Amino acid sequence: MTHAAGPTDAEPVHELDPHAGSVHAKLNWLRAGVLGANDGIVSVAALVVGVAAATTDVGPILVAGVAAVIAGAISMGLGEYVSVSSQRDTERALIAKERWELANMPQQELEELAEIYRGKGLSAATAERVAEELTAHDALAAHLEAELHIDEQDVVSPWHAAGASALAFLIGAVLPMLAILLPPPEWRVPTTFVAVVVALAITGWLSAWIGGSPRLRAILRITVGGGLALAVTWTIGALLGVAV
Repeated sequence: MTHAAGPTDAEPVHELDPHAGSVHAKLNWLRAGVLGANDGIVSVAALVVGVAAATTDVGPILVAGVAAVIAGAISMGLGEYVSVSSQRDTERALIAKERWELANMPQQELEELAEIYRGKGLSAATAERVAEELTAHDALAAHLEAELHIDEQDVVSPWHAAGASALAFLIGAVLPMLAILLPPPEWRVPTTFVAVVVALAITGWLSAWIGGSPRLRAILRITVGGGLALAVTWTIGALLGVAV
């Protein structure tokens, strides 16, 4: 006996299925979060390791670490806000320009849309029919997608981006702070080195997974770079500590 196909009989949804939401936007948010966390790990770890190499007193290490966390989170949030605000302003200007063109020269815009689809390989007749049907459905959305690859509903929010970047930095910064403050003095720097390398390896793997690039190369690149940063700041701190 046959039966109607239900949810369990349907084909599995592809992870990049557009009906599942804006996957591209989600990946961009995830990528920004990974990079923000990585910055928090490396910058704060490098600073506290440098201070720990110069002194075993908890006070200076704590003050330097907290200052680095606060300044870094503000800097990341502000930088992301400025960057995304510029992007948003550009997108809004392009949308306004496209809306004006559609209102004042619709025929030229229709021909332009058909030309875009002819350039993608459609025949002239098919391209014209596609352009006409898309224009009748939602002319602005059709032109934004075909010409500018913009979705009017997905214009980025600078406040969301700033908050996400600052939060990611704070989360990343927690690890080196705990690693440098909790162990006894003789274990502070080694523990921080190990913790940071492991954390960077994880963020490297995540960034490679998001971008679809080779995992090992990304892990080596980020762990070697982070390790060098820690080594340099530790050396400088040790030299300054001896000089003092």
